[in-house]
Amino acid sequence: MQRLPVITAFGGFNPAGRSSFHRGYKRLVLDSLSADERTDVLSDLAALMGLRTGDAATGPLSAELEQQVVQGTLVRELESRYYDYRKCHFHQAADLQSENGFTFEMSARQLPSPLPDDWKVEPLEKGRVRVHTGGLSVMLDSYREIAVGSAGQLPTGFEPAQHYNSRFHPRGLQLAILGASDAVQSLGIDWDRVVEKAGPENISLYASSAMSQLDPNGNGGLLQSRLRGGRVSSKQLALGLTSMPADFVNAYVLGSVGTTGAVAGACATYLYNLRAAVEDIRCGRARVAVVGAAEAPLVPEVVDGYATMGALANLDGLRKIFGDNIDFRRASRPFGENCGFTLGEGSQWVVLMDDELALELGAPIHGAVANVFVNADGPKKSISAPGPGNYLTVARAMSEVRAILGEDSLRQRSFVQAHGSSTPQNRVTESAIFDRLAAAFGIEEWPVCAVKAFVGHTVAAASGDQLITSLGIFNRGILPGITTIERVADDVHHDHLALSTAHVERDPASLDVAFLNSKGFGGNNATASVLAPHIAEKMLAKRHGERAMTEYRKRNEAVAESALAYDARASRGDLDAIYRFGEGLIDEAGIALEGSKMTMPGIAGSVSLPDENPFADMV
Repeated sequence: MQRLPVITAFGGFNPAGRSSFHRGYKRLVLDSLSADERTDVLSDLAALMGLRTGDAATGPLSAELEQQVVQGTLVRELESRYYDYRKCHFHQAADLQSENGFTFEMSARQLPSPLPDDWKVEPLEKGRVRVHTGGLSVMLDSYREIAVGSAGQLPTGFEPAQHYNSRFHPRGLQLAILGASDAVQSLGIDWDRVVEKAGPENISLYASSAMSQLDPNGNGGLLQSRLRGGRVSSKQLALGLTSMPADFVNAYVLGSVGTTGAVAGACATYLYNLRAAVEDIRCGRARVAVVGAAEAPLVPEVVDGYATMGALANLDGLRKIFGDNIDFRRASRPFGENCGFTLGEGSQWVVLMDDELALELGAPIHGAVANVFVNADGPKKSISAPGPGNYLTVARAMSEVRAILGEDSLRQRSFVQAHGSSTPQNRVTESAIFDRLAAAFGIEEWPVCAVKAFVGHTVAAASGDQLITSLGIFNRGILPGITTIERVADDVHHDHLALSTAHVERDPASLDVAFLNSKGFGGNNATASVLAPHIAEKMLAKRHGERAMTEYRKRNEAVAESALAYDARASRGDLDAIYRFGEGLIDEAGIALEGSKMTMPGIAGSVSLPDENPFADMV
């Protein structure tokens, strides 16, 4: 009997705002909300963006302030707080020559080593020298346009670094701290109690970035410092590692001594980490698994790299769609007439528990993850081109869901969260996969959503955006339409698909399962099946009985109240990020070993050591 991985908490931040309590999801479907819900969503965002604070951070917004919030969220023209894409600094190499040579003065400490052969150096006073040379190779300060002007940026005015002591932390790690903290606090249960009940050895955490930390505080600074005439810091290399989102959250948010890992798989990174967590819980290696990703790729070098590949929606491509009056807010256009994807930044986290522990703690039940399937593409001519592996991942996920929930549930009550990267190639290849498999499984009109239309491509966190959006759909029943396109492109396969340019409202009870799909560079394909909360609760009731469910609901009342108290504080701008730097350090001298148990000071409970031979039939 396998344990069910129940989603008990979720949180994070992306261009739609804060993810917990479906805040970010509701920003996506803002136009379909009631007046009260709309006010609540915009008020929360205004506080996050620093536009309203304290007691004034709640209630209706003025028309001007509402417009400011709307325009400062989701995909939009790149803001100057990142860099000026019209005037990006670079160095232009130049060889200077003169018939009479060059003479100049400089500090002796700035002399290159070794001296060029044709340099003649004359000492001067006060540590200066005069140099004579026939020619000079120099790097000149220059500026150029990087012709990519749209991005999925965090809400205007929201800076993660301002919410905790983030000195020298790359932006991606700032996002990891805030995102994981948001998820943990939305649980409504003190984390030490979770660890005490589960056992510190039964906690897993899997998280990473796909591209490492590439801003000046991470690998970006590491690679640039010497060439820019500066020095490498002691932190840049270490903080640049792709594993750092997991490492930071273990050390500074959870204080965990449990299993940890950082799985990277290009755009499928989030689902790779989710797969590791699901396997841990299903087979009993862990009772709690925290899953996350953080990516902050909005730096000139990364955008320049993707643009040179021809992967991004650039200004020329967008002009062909919009004319001279480019609508940057509709630059990300999955399954429509498009010209490339739009980069975004974000961090998404979920807390999974096994079904028994979730009931025992009275934890919220937001759904469950049935499985995550991963397949490579086989032989490839181009490493970045799509391949057949995604047919396998989608088909395997669909087939298993049919076995779990039945034919009718798959055909009538499922939907897809497409990778939907907004490239001409993706719109053809991914739609062909969905359309052919829908026909094979007897689905006539399979709803397809594409969250990248709203938040862009957050790379490692991209499928986290899909997961968080799916939880919102299960809660509210509104399937986000692909509102950035006017119509579906002619080459998109959709005989058996329902691709809507407007939001579609459904009864939440009519949606049983979401399929999250990812197609990453290099053949990193993954598809996850996520079960709706009403399905998860039915499964729990069948396994544990109605009496157990009644007792669970009583325990959940206090938990829900505590979680909502955090939501109320966060909606006033008080994120109260968990950052336990140097707190609760474990005195290794106090570690005690008794029989098959190890006790660590400061850690709730003791750690059980394995004492059974797993190969008893062989030894």
